[in-house]
Amino acid sequence: MSEIYDIGYRHYDGPRLGRHHTVLALGVHSLRGVFGLGRPARSKIMPFSLAAIMMFPVVVSIATMAMIQQRVGDYSGYAVVMQAVVAIFLASQAPTVVAPDLRHRVLPLYLSRPVTITEYVGAKVAAMTVALFLLVAVPLTVMFVGDLLVDMPGPPPTGEYLGAVTMAAVLAVLLSTVGLALAALTPRRGLGVASVITVYLLSTGAAPMIYAALYESGYRSAGAWGWLINPFWLVDAAQVWLFGSTAHIPDGAYPGGPAPILIVLALIAAAMAVLSARYRKAASQ
Repeated sequence: MSEIYDIGYRHYDGPRLGRHHTVLALGVHSLRGVFGLGRPARSKIMPFSLAAIMMFPVVVSIATMAMIQQRVGDYSGYAVVMQAVVAIFLASQAPTVVAPDLRHRVLPLYLSRPVTITEYVGAKVAAMTVALFLLVAVPLTVMFVGDLLVDMPGPPPTGEYLGAVTMAAVLAVLLSTVGLALAALTPRRGLGVASVITVYLLSTGAAPMIYAALYESGYRSAGAWGWLINPFWLVDAAQVWLFGSTAHIPDGAYPGGPAPILIVLALIAAAMAVLSARYRKAASQ
């Protein structure tokens, strides 16, 4: 003989926001995690310290412009100059976006709701992209506002600022997809950090070496392709082609034409494919 017990569950009669709100909530939760919001104080030290470092040159530039009445900031090359800080931010925070769900094997719980692998990956990439974009675009915006407030002679560099912000968005998407793809290969946060920073260091060291070797061998035009190994110089090359800005490499020029932006798009597509495949495998385990 069976009995029915009332254990106190209540039916939900409120509004049902749908799957899009679920994806948005996942993205916001991931973005908060990047900056350590809602987590212990030690989780906020790294992201906010790196954000402060990104702002420091801007403050110095604005103060210098006010004193000498001459523009000293470089909008188009800011991300290239500060690439080490951006890379450390990516390496330290990308594993916090992907590693916990993989380590605790909670992905099937997410997918038990009306959320697909594509939507899950998209929310994670969007969160990391917004974080990286803010890291680069906020200092650029503060520099531009400071330029306007100082009231420098001549027209404001609006075109250069808009071009730099546009490419900051492109750089954020590229770094986010590649960084998350590398970090998602292991559920261990430490290994994820090491994999991202190792790839960055190898690309940064290999680019000038390849250029120098080909240049000394008489293949200067072929050597220019070596700079594109590094994601920051790759996006800088795309910026040069799109907006006609100055190339931020020592004694050289990037390959002409749309090749850099095509490489950026191909890398983003490949990284998204790796992420999707990794999560499909994790969901089936």
